[in-house]
Amino acid sequence: MGITEDVFGELSVELETVTESLQKTLGRLRTGRANASLLDGIRVDYYGSLTPLAQCAQINVPEPRLITVKPWEKPLLSAIEKAIMTSELGLNPQNDGEMIRLPVPQLTEERRKDLVKQAKGRGEEAKIGIRNHRRDANEMLKAAEKDKEISQDELKRALDKVQVIIDKGVTRVDELLGAKEQEILEL
Repeated sequence: MGITEDVFGELSVELETVTESLQKTLGRLRTGRANASLLDGIRVDYYGSLTPLAQCAQINVPEPRLITVKPWEKPLLSAIEKAIMTSELGLNPQNDGEMIRLPVPQLTEERRKDLVKQAKGRGEEAKIGIRNHRRDANEMLKAAEKDKEISQDELKRALDKVQVIIDKGVTRVDELLGAKEQEILEL
């Protein structure tokens, strides 16, 4: 039963990768609450190379509606400010010469619905990825049966187990989406 266990193990790892990726992506979606992970995708021109913001500044969330960014070196203030302004976050940086303050405004109802729609779109992309992994696993199992490495009965049981693993992955994606949707719609 070595080949079926290999397929199950590989499938589980791939599904874990999909859900971790979705979690990171959803973490970058702005909610009405300040969260340091909003700035994860921002890259700053740091001496000629694009560097993640977290590697050239200290990011704090002192209040529920405020993020502060304190660069390691003062000359970076304008570069960080520019990077935040050109991002698609919709935040207006306030530079006081020492640090950058990012007030996180309350979301409008229309913006909340738009963010929920974006989250669901990313969730659907994750589900498509999961279905692709199911197809790959099923093809590997059918090839093993064709090559006489496993019997038809083993193939049937293996395909059923693949579906159980896939169902768990889809359930996990739905849980992540539900939690993010609730967080976005929370006033």
